[in-house]
Amino acid sequence: MDGGSGLNLLYAETLDAMGINRSRLRPSKAPFHGVVPGKQATPLGQIDLPVTFGTPSNYRKEVLTFEVVGFRGTYHAILGRPCYAKFMAIPNYTYLKLKLPGPNGVITVGTTFQKAYECDVECCEYAAATTVSGDMVAQLEETIEDRSDAKQSGTLFEPTEARYS
Repeated sequence: MDGGSGLNLLYAETLDAMGINRSRLRPSKAPFHGVVPGKQATPLGQIDLPVTFGTPSNYRKEVLTFEVVGFRGTYHAILGRPCYAKFMAIPNYTYLKLKLPGPNGVITVGTTFQKAYECDVECCEYAAATTVSGDMVAQLEETIEDRSDAKQSGTLFEPTEARYS
């Protein structure tokens, strides 16, 4: 659950584990920021997949569009605001619950604090390992060089005097 994400993300590794052929991917519209520190990420493509929450007696099923990314993550997928909107779901981060309307009452999806802690530890370890790796250092250096080149070339916005007629 990531209420701050404007995308539903699915990792290519997860797609492969599901046995879904990558030939089903549609071209994606644009790159996005905020997942890989200091760098834009370009998805491999988009795919529509059915997602179901609930029990056999009270469930909701909707088709969500996922941006499929080729880098590794600590989760299988990230459900963002498009998922919440489609399911009319309300996340409660304090209680680790997601509630959404179902045909026979409210559907509650939750986890334990222990599982959430384990996921956070794994995510932090992965982020630390990635940050220390040469690839991430090279990516950050490249980003810094790109910014300094932009400043030197004068392509940055510079305000001018306003002219009124």
